Amino acid sequence: MTIQLQLKPEIEARIIAQATKQGLSVEAYLESLIEDSLTNQEEQSFSQVATQEEWETALTNLINSPAFALAPPLSDAAISRDGIYTREDEML
Repeated sequence: MTIQLQLKPEIEARIIAQATKQGLSVEAYLESLIEDSLTNQEEQSFSQVATQEEWETALTNLINSPAFALAPPLSDAAISRDGIYTREDEML
């Protein structure tokens, strides 16, 4: 496939510089950019593509998972302001 683009001179210069830096022809460099872009679109994480409804469903499923039922609740000391800052100070 052949594609012709009208690029701004500064963009063209940047493409040529990057291709040269990587030891590639401009054509090979642009081909790798396109392939990488398409691959990255396919590999987007859930957080990048999820809708509000999908987030709510995922979090509800997490909350209702059996793992949470087995986990012991945190003690008051573990989540108290004093407990948090005491542990933090001890780590310094």
